[in-house]
Amino acid sequence: MPIVAKADLSTGCTACASYVCQSGALVFAFTAPYGPGASAAKGGQAAAASSCPYPGFDAASAASFTAAHGLAVRAIGVVVEDAAAAHAAALAGGGTCAGPPQTRTDPATGVDQTTAAIALYGDVLLRLVSGPFAGPFLAGYVPEAAAPGAGDGQGATIGLARLDHAVGNVPALLPAANAVMAATGFHEFAEFTAADVGTVDSGLNSVVLANNAENVLLPLNEPTHGTARPSQIQTFLDHHGGPGVQHLALKTDDAFATLRAMRSRCAGGAPGFALMPPASAGYYKGLREKVGDVLSEGQLAEAEALGLLVDRDDQGVLLQIFTRPLSDRPTVFLEIIQRVGCLRHAPAAEVAARGTAAGVVDAPVEAAAVTEAATAAAATPVPVTVEQAGGCGGFGKGNFSELFKSIEDYEKELGV
Repeated sequence: MPIVAKADLSTGCTACASYVCQSGALVFAFTAPYGPGASAAKGGQAAAASSCPYPGFDAASAASFTAAHGLAVRAIGVVVEDAAAAHAAALAGGGTCAGPPQTRTDPATGVDQTTAAIALYGDVLLRLVSGPFAGPFLAGYVPEAAAPGAGDGQGATIGLARLDHAVGNVPALLPAANAVMAATGFHEFAEFTAADVGTVDSGLNSVVLANNAENVLLPLNEPTHGTARPSQIQTFLDHHGGPGVQHLALKTDDAFATLRAMRSRCAGGAPGFALMPPASAGYYKGLREKVGDVLSEGQLAEAEALGLLVDRDDQGVLLQIFTRPLSDRPTVFLEIIQRVGCLRHAPAAEVAARGTAAGVVDAPVEAAAVTEAATAAAATPVPVTVEQAGGCGGFGKGNFSELFKSIEDYEKELGV
């Protein structure tokens, strides 16, 4: 993923250094303070001098977060129609303010943007963003051009399109889920219990929360207890220092191409993420019966060669693979995911509005579906868009056993 924007000393930001990577609608911002006394200016000439994109940024709080959690996710951002109104509704539903609505005018474009934040769980924030500003990230960031001669190495995105879902681990599921639903208006989309996991020691209960359009998905996990080894969720809570984001699922429209690129880069010695070891040969033998009507023999063979896990629900097929934890703690990791199927027609204006509100893009579709959509659009004056239903193919329930065995093995390697 290329660096597309920055806010640091070179841009006039004296509070922090922050660099933004982007691929499609997927955006990561990596931020660190400039020393313990560096804070965003709050008004007057100092505010103009600081040019910090984060109003009220406090270095001590940032340092405290890192000391407690190590490499971790601080905030999940969603684009909404009106950040101030969404923030007020969240507080009315019992949410906790983590940053009041503030409007900033982008210095380069003169366009406004409003941001606000509420507490999600633990020290994780849900950042609400609205306004006409359409830069690479928040107003106040300076776009970053690709380095001269960087070519494909700087600009390549290996097909990552958007954030599919962000999973949080909490000590107690019901109160956390109820609090999030009350503040956001989200509803329960799916649930899993310890009986779905398939190993003795990886006990967990899980619920997937979704917005009305079901294109913003926030699963939550809690540990179960009474097993010989602590649940992997409890291990996360112990080493993360409380509730936090367990993993981020990054959606691709071609998992095979994305994984080929990832493995090629790692094999060539380029920096990259270590992937979980592949599943057993027996696992892949059973895939032909499970998804042989959707994936070809060649795709099934390549899935095994790449270590992709494959599952399906009553609507579609899911391809997924997981990295090992991103730091030396057994905490946050990444998932690469592709969803196949679940295509549906919707009014184009509605899809566009929901796409803006959720900060997502439409999923590419097969040629046959495009033709069908064009035919439907020609027969009606209302423009029709083909979109993919959220959560298509599920969340890998049939893969839990293989995944959690790998996590347990890795935790044993670490001695935790």
